[in-house]
Amino acid sequence: MFSEYNFRNFNFRLLLCVLALNLIGILVINSAVAGDRSYINRQLIGLFGGLLMVLVLSLINYRFWMRLTGVIYLGCIGILLAVIVAGQLGGFGAGSRRWIDLPVIGRFQPSEFVKIGLILFFSWYLQKNQEKINQPSTLIMLGVFAAVPLLLIMKQPDLSTSIVIMFFILCLIFISGISYKWIFGALAVMVPALALILYLARLNLVPFLEPYQVNRILAFINPEIEQYAGLNLQQDNSKMAIGSGMLYGKGLFNDTAISVKNGNFLSEEHTDFIFSVIGEELGFVGCMIVLGLFLIFVFECLRMAGKARDLSGKLLCTGMAALVGFQAFTNIAVATGVLPNTGLPLPFISYGVSSLVSLYIGTGIILNVGLQQTKLEF
Repeated sequence: MFSEYNFRNFNFRLLLCVLALNLIGILVINSAVAGDRSYINRQLIGLFGGLLMVLVLSLINYRFWMRLTGVIYLGCIGILLAVIVAGQLGGFGAGSRRWIDLPVIGRFQPSEFVKIGLILFFSWYLQKNQEKINQPSTLIMLGVFAAVPLLLIMKQPDLSTSIVIMFFILCLIFISGISYKWIFGALAVMVPALALILYLARLNLVPFLEPYQVNRILAFINPEIEQYAGLNLQQDNSKMAIGSGMLYGKGLFNDTAISVKNGNFLSEEHTDFIFSVIGEELGFVGCMIVLGLFLIFVFECLRMAGKARDLSGKLLCTGMAALVGFQAFTNIAVATGVLPNTGLPLPFISYGVSSLVSLYIGTGIILNVGLQQTKLEF
């Protein structure tokens, strides 16, 4: 097996980039939770467990996973159904129904692992049907395969994760060589459909959106309306925190009275709004370092995609680039008020063991793609 690998091509740059993001995350989480060791200990477990998975998965031929994509897809559907069942039974995760409680492992968010599973499945499906990618039957089946997990995730409800999954699936379809006729045709339908959804949202007539999701969208579109003022408070405080950090920030673990974080003006500052803490405590320089690391991650994934030995390897790398890049962009856009509040974590940085471990799994798989590249490394 190892005879196919060129270990000189092991992408240490990508791995070091991931570790840098993760270590920055641990430092900022520690500051955000005021040194609560329970958060840090769980995040460290995710770090070391994730590193172990990276080392193991980087040595397993990614084509092995391509042969198991049917099982992986069914497993994704199974764990998403388990979340709904746990919620209906009143177990851990009742209400939002995004988590389940497992013995030993503890709190577990299946949708994070489903993202990686679906990248694997659709990479296999699109490679298998590459010659038929423009046939309606191929696209209809792809739509059916995508609709099942998306509907289950929206049932939780978790619209933001559904959007992330739709985004990287569309990126995979594009890389597979779909005709521009389909692309322009889809845009011709999607743009007026989006406008119609926004109009119906004002009337609370969109069946797949929860009332709080509609209010978030309307508050973002109409910030001047008094009834939505409170819904924008989090993002207003987030922008204030980032701006107050100025060039170099106030410093990690600062306890100044004027700190937005210490004044409890932000909730979920260790998860959804962790970029606000980065801006306040590490300043513009710290924000640029984080953005630069995400750019390096995306670039390295796309570089490996260009050197992959087959389409499935190219799609796996592209899928990880799209997942991490889009989710990072969305999280930061929410923290800076560019997009309405979505509740997405910042990859490798936000607190959350499920998110962290799943991303390490995806990283390990694409590192193996890099070991089997067909072009010489310069």
